[in-house]
Amino acid sequence: MTAMTEVQPARYSWGGDEFIFVELAEEMSLQANFRAMAITKKLSDARPDGVLEICPANASYQVQYDPDVLEPAELLALLQDLEQQVGDAHELALSTRVLEVPVLYRDPWTTETLMRFRDRHQDPNATDIEYAARINGYGGVDDFIAAHSGSPWFTSMVGFVAGLPFLFQMVPRERQIIVPKYLRPRTDTPKQTVGYGGCFACIYSVRGAGGYQMLGITPAPIYDPTQSLPDFTDFMVLFRPADIVKFAPIDRERYDELLAEVEAGTFHVTARPVEFHLQSFLDDPDGYNARLLEVLK
Repeated sequence: MTAMTEVQPARYSWGGDEFIFVELAEEMSLQANFRAMAITKKLSDARPDGVLEICPANASYQVQYDPDVLEPAELLALLQDLEQQVGDAHELALSTRVLEVPVLYRDPWTTETLMRFRDRHQDPNATDIEYAARINGYGGVDDFIAAHSGSPWFTSMVGFVAGLPFLFQMVPRERQIIVPKYLRPRTDTPKQTVGYGGCFACIYSVRGAGGYQMLGITPAPIYDPTQSLPDFTDFMVLFRPADIVKFAPIDRERYDELLAEVEAGTFHVTARPVEFHLQSFLDDPDGYNARLLEVLK
């Protein structure tokens, strides 16, 4: 059983005349993130006049408001009331999705890129995934890939660049993979790179700079500003906060097949609706994960 962490009072900070920032915990945990999800969902459902934007994050959230419409003291009282209503959130459930994301680990494109930046890395003599496997105590890269893809990941927030998901591994803390970011950021990262930094996995939505370790690449688009691909008819960003992600290792042949589907406009990410119950997960993480992932079969 994974124990619930003790709930600390939130810290409320004003940002100028239009923003309030709420820190629910000083460290990332699934419980802290679940509280942020639950509070911001309640606020979104109520949507009082004057609330302009609600931005949930890993262990916090921020609200933009119009002070000419909503008094700051009134907003603060509302948020504090929602904090009390949610409590530790262990009895709440979220309607969300399980998504299967194919990954070509040790692909040639991220490998070529990372080799150009070894002077910025903790171990210039190893690839990123070799380094990640070694410092986490795995016997080799294959064992690391099995651990990385063997358990699902909770989308704790979406942002930094458009569509990029922060993914928190749904395993007990003692089994979580931890990998530091590069000593100095790269100036290049291939689009749809699967990265890792700290306790978070991510998928880079666009090509650009980055500091997370590069483990592989997915053929699945996660950001389509043209909304021309099948998975983006409703919105240009694939991931939503609280999405549950299952990485599926693939080989180069399968990667090329799926990429051809993307280019033909026929590719779909496999996604299934589920109800996520935090307490049920905390009581039996491995058993609950296995039941969650049955929807993909």
